[in-house]
Amino acid sequence: MIEIKKVPKNLADQRLDIVASELFENFSRSQIKKWIANGFILVNGDLSKPKDKVQENDEIEINPIEEKKVSWGEEDIDFDVIDENNNFIIINKKPGLVMHPGAGCYSGTLANGLIYKYPELTNLPRSGIVHRLDKDTSGVVLVAKNEKFRNYFIQQMQERNIKKEYVAVVVGSTLGSFSIEDPIGRDKFNRTKMSIRLDGKEAITFVKLKEKINNYSILDISIETGRTHQIRVHLSSKKLPIVGDKIYDPAKSISKGSSKELIQIIRSFSRQALHARLLSFECPETQKQISFEAPIPQDMNNLILDIKKHS
Repeated sequence: MIEIKKVPKNLADQRLDIVASELFENFSRSQIKKWIANGFILVNGDLSKPKDKVQENDEIEINPIEEKKVSWGEEDIDFDVIDENNNFIIINKKPGLVMHPGAGCYSGTLANGLIYKYPELTNLPRSGIVHRLDKDTSGVVLVAKNEKFRNYFIQQMQERNIKKEYVAVVVGSTLGSFSIEDPIGRDKFNRTKMSIRLDGKEAITFVKLKEKINNYSILDISIETGRTHQIRVHLSSKKLPIVGDKIYDPAKSISKGSSKELIQIIRSFSRQALHARLLSFECPETQKQISFEAPIPQDMNNLILDIKKHS
């Protein structure tokens, strides 16, 4: 069974492997370290290293089941497969699709659909899912099909060798390119949010202006780290909130000079306008870089056209 525990105050600011060993007493520290390295232990839903420091109220999730690591039921969920081979599946995730069951969402997820279409994935943790997109973020997702490739991809992520590129439509304007390197941690006052924190984990985001439309911008974004809500938190902190982001722009920001028609369009956009455009990594068999892309979905294309039309 998957088990989740929160870090108490007395264990804050200590190494993950030490804290996990304290919280999950039935397992040795060496076993805990192995599970962290293999991605069986997550912190706030993110992959971490044994030496990473954890903070008070961080959620440590452990999935130690060896025989059958997935207990979620199969469901006939529609999802778009871009590519597939013996090692992995590349999926273009639709907005609104949750990655896997969890608190508040017990069915209807990508994981449930994966088990239905690929029953063999029940033998892998989290149905082979090795990285995540937020529910309302669309785009490229990789799912491992065997333990060997899963471990390889996790190692590549931990060593920051995976290239991830996104497109976002934001309120506000900027020039050229810049990086954001503010650390991110769980918000002290709202556990569903992340925030910029001096004691947070390292987070690096690269931003490039793709197109400026009056006081709205289309941004090309790449990330070196993969913290929860990283792009959304970083852009919001620089006063460039993503259109439709209900958590990090609850006031539904509108640029000055927007027409009544555009105000209505911006405020009615149903999700954050963020799309994972590209995923690239080195193939373990050929040692050559391979890339997979998902086109910008129709709702974001329509949003961009409407901003141009009514600006």
